[in-house]
Amino acid sequence: MAPYDVKAMLNQETSLWVEGPQAKSEKGASGNSDGFYSPKPQDPKKKPLTEGPKPPATGRRVAGGSEASQILNTILSNYDHKLRPGIGEKPTVVSVQFSVNSLGPLSTLDMEYTIDIIFYQTWYDERLRYNNSFETLVLNSNVVSQLWIPDTFFRNSKRTQEHTITMPNQMIRIHGDGKVLYTIRMTIDAECTLHMHRFPMDSHSCPLSFSSFSYPMSEMIYRWEDFKLEINENNSWKLFQFEFKGMSNKTETLSTLAGDFMVMTFFFNVSRQFGYVAFQNYVPSSVTTMLSWVSFWIKKDSAAARTSLGVTSVLTMTTLCTFSRKNFPRVSYVTALDFYLAICFVFCFCALTEFAVLNFLTYNQMKTRTSPTLRHARARARARARARARARARARQLQEAFVCTIVNKEGGDGEGQSSNPGSSQRSKPICCKWRRGYKKYFCMIPNCKGSTWQQGHLCIHIYHLDDYSRVVFPLAFFFFSVVYWLVCLYL
Repeated sequence: MAPYDVKAMLNQETSLWVEGPQAKSEKGASGNSDGFYSPKPQDPKKKPLTEGPKPPATGRRVAGGSEASQILNTILSNYDHKLRPGIGEKPTVVSVQFSVNSLGPLSTLDMEYTIDIIFYQTWYDERLRYNNSFETLVLNSNVVSQLWIPDTFFRNSKRTQEHTITMPNQMIRIHGDGKVLYTIRMTIDAECTLHMHRFPMDSHSCPLSFSSFSYPMSEMIYRWEDFKLEINENNSWKLFQFEFKGMSNKTETLSTLAGDFMVMTFFFNVSRQFGYVAFQNYVPSSVTTMLSWVSFWIKKDSAAARTSLGVTSVLTMTTLCTFSRKNFPRVSYVTALDFYLAICFVFCFCALTEFAVLNFLTYNQMKTRTSPTLRHARARARARARARARARARARQLQEAFVCTIVNKEGGDGEGQSSNPGSSQRSKPICCKWRRGYKKYFCMIPNCKGSTWQQGHLCIHIYHLDDYSRVVFPLAFFFFSVVYWLVCLYL
C-alpha cells in the first residue's frame, strides 16, 4: 500500500461550509466537534502520518464535499444571474436587516456621520431550489458574481467603502427551498442635515436611506425584518459630543422619471452633550461679562484703569464670538449660543459706555465750576434764584418736566446753575417734555427731594451712576440668564 500523502489531503480541502444532517453525521464518524470541513488535529502521541502507510481517506466527509459541489454546479448550470427572480410574474420581495458595528464620528462642520454596518438582504429565488440532505450552502464572495443580487444603494451616502481584508467581506447562504441570504460589511459616510437653532441644546435624527437603483415597486419591494437593528455595544461608538437616544424607521414612495421606487429609511436619534460647549463658550463669556462690572468699583478719576478694563472685556467677547463659529457650519440664522454671546457682548459694551457717559458729564461739571463768570458769590446766587423760580413755574404748569441741569455736588440747595448769570437765556434749566400724564420725573440735581413738586419722583444723580450700575447690571444679567435657560431647556 502506498504511503499516505499529506499534501494531497490538504489539497482536497474545500472552502464550502455545509450545514445540515450530513454535517451532524460526520461529527460521530470523525470525532470533530465543530462540524466543519477541516483537517482533524493530530495526536502528538501517535506516529506521524509520514512515517507509515495509511489507507486512503474515505467516508461521508469527502462524499459530502463532492455532493455539495455537484449541487452547486447543478443549480448554476442553467442560472442566468442577469435576471431577477420571478421576472414577468411577480415582484421580488427583499427583507432587510442591519447590524451596527460602530456609529460616528458625527461632523457638525461637514454635516455628515460615519457608520460601519453589516447589511443583510434575504429573498427567494426558485431557480436555486434543490432536493438534498443539505439544508444550507454557505458560500464566500467568489460566488457572489454568479448569482442575482439586489442593486440596493444608499441614497444619502457620500462615500461607501466595502471591506476587502483579508477577503471581501461578503457571504451568500442558499437554503434548499430557494431562500437566499446575502451579507456584506461596509462603512458609509452619510449626509445628516443638522438644524442648529437650539445649538448647543440641539437634538438630531441622522437618516440612512436605501432603495433599488433600477427596479421600481412593480418589480422589487423592500420590507423590514421586524425592524431588527442590532447594536454592538461592545464596540466603542465615536459620537464624542453626542449621546445616542434611539432609533426609528419609515417607508415611503419616491416618484421619479424612471418610476415609483420604495425608499426605506431608519434614523439614529442623537442629542448633543452640553459639557464641552459649556466650558468652551458659556463659562468664559459669563466670567468676562462679570469681570467688566469691576470698573463700577474703581474711582471715576482712574480713567486709564477703567478704560483698559472695559476695552479688554469688549475685545475678549469679540474673540469668543469668533471662536464659537470656528468649527461651526456657516448657517445664516442665529443660534442659541450666538444670542447668549451677543447679550454678553452688549453687557460689556454698556459697562464701557457707562464710564464714558459718567466721565463726560463730570468733566462738563468741573469745567462749569472753574468758569470765570461764576467767581462772584452774588452772581451765582442770582443765577440759582432765577433757575429755581423758572423750574418751579414750569413744573406747576405742565406737570411733565424733566429737569436735567447739572449742578455742583456740594451745592446743597438743589437748584440749577447757569453758565452765564448775566444772560436770561443761558440761565434756563435744560428740560425736555414727556408724554402728558407721566407721573415720574428724572432729575440730576443733588437734592431733588427737598422741593415740594419733586416729592415722590424718581431722582437720578450722575455722581451715583456707579452705585446704580452695581445693582442694575448684575440683576439684569441674572434675570436674562434665568429666562434664557428656561426657554432653551424646557421650550
